[in-house]
Amino acid sequence: MQCPKCTIEIRSDSKFCGSCGYRIEDEDPLGPDFAARSAPPPGGPNEAFHFDEDGRGSGRGYTWQIEHQGAFALAVVKLAAEQGISAEAGAMVSMSQNIDLHSELKGGVIGALKRFGGGESAFVSTFTAKGGPGEVTFAPGAPGDIVGIELRNQAFLVQSSSYLAGDSSLAVETKFGGMKSFLGGEGLFLLHVSGEGLLFVSSFGAIHRRVLKPGEQYVVDTGHLVAWEAAMEYNIRKAAKSGFFRSMLSGEGLVAEFRGPGEILIQTRNLRAFAGLLKPFFPNQGGSFSS
Repeated sequence: MQCPKCTIEIRSDSKFCGSCGYRIEDEDPLGPDFAARSAPPPGGPNEAFHFDEDGRGSGRGYTWQIEHQGAFALAVVKLAAEQGISAEAGAMVSMSQNIDLHSELKGGVIGALKRFGGGESAFVSTFTAKGGPGEVTFAPGAPGDIVGIELRNQAFLVQSSSYLAGDSSLAVETKFGGMKSFLGGEGLFLLHVSGEGLLFVSSFGAIHRRVLKPGEQYVVDTGHLVAWEAAMEYNIRKAAKSGFFRSMLSGEGLVAEFRGPGEILIQTRNLRAFAGLLKPFFPNQGGSFSS
């Protein structure tokens, strides 16, 4: 048999791989007892986002692993026969020959228009393993990390650019992010993700977790938000309380002010700010470089 992690040949009765140290599970994760496998262990006592720090887990009809964690992460999903997973259009990197791809307008015409208005594709793709187990891999367009979150009848708000893929049973709806968000050019729509199953979110940079105590307030630049608990209190405001113009001069623009209890996922880099740094190196319409 082969080691599931490094694929080197090992003995069929091995408990761990002598090459990479990976612990071999006693049961085939796609075998008949797959549904009875325990869910990934939760985070700390106050953490709502349940994901393994080692970047692997399992669920109903699938196992998953994050490879090349860091700037160029890749989500690898192994599906049992006739199992499927949904993803944003364009998120797929590779797949097995027996994977069936089906794209559709999510939420009908109205839902598609809302998704398009939020800067997302109007279509959602579903990947289903036909005739046997299969594999699909996903990655975001920008460099950054990926985490797999196991929702347990929970609801989260996710920045539209951070949603990568998820269990087909999850309910994904587009929500209005507030007029201040729209006027500030920080993004008009958020994704409300709820239910039970696997959710992949991506970040530009690494992901930082912040747990707020009841009544605790915390401010995050909107360009650094990844996801947070849907029940949390928050509002969008200018970064500087002394005036909108002064807030713009600070380079911060709009921020989200949260009130606990709850947990927030924050990305350590800002894609909009990074694009601004690159702007001088691109030629303008006249063919010369910007100053």
